[in-house]
Amino acid sequence: MTYLQIDRFTGLLKVLIDLARTGNREDIDMIFNELNKDSTIEETRYVDFALSLVENEKGIQRIEYYLFNGSQMQRNYASLFFNRRGDYDLIEKANKEGLIDDLQAFIR
Repeated sequence: MTYLQIDRFTGLLKVLIDLARTGNREDIDMIFNELNKDSTIEETRYVDFALSLVENEKGIQRIEYYLFNGSQMQRNYASLFFNRRGDYDLIEKANKEGLIDDLQAFIR
């Protein structure tokens, strides 16, 4: 998807996309703060989409932090991020530490 197409989004999705495109530590924190017990399915899909846009190395490192230190929901979304990138070594480590289950670890 080109940036021109992404720019058509509004509301929370646009906010999350803008945060992901910047991708600094505090931006990633704001995205992951959307993942909580009160999150709607729509909100979790927005987060998942936004995370797919993170390219900043600091942002990727912060997502790794959530893989090992976040809530269960945050760890699952961090796992999805790294699975999509093919960073299976991180996924296997989190799985061996019991932080994500086999389903999350091996979903491709």
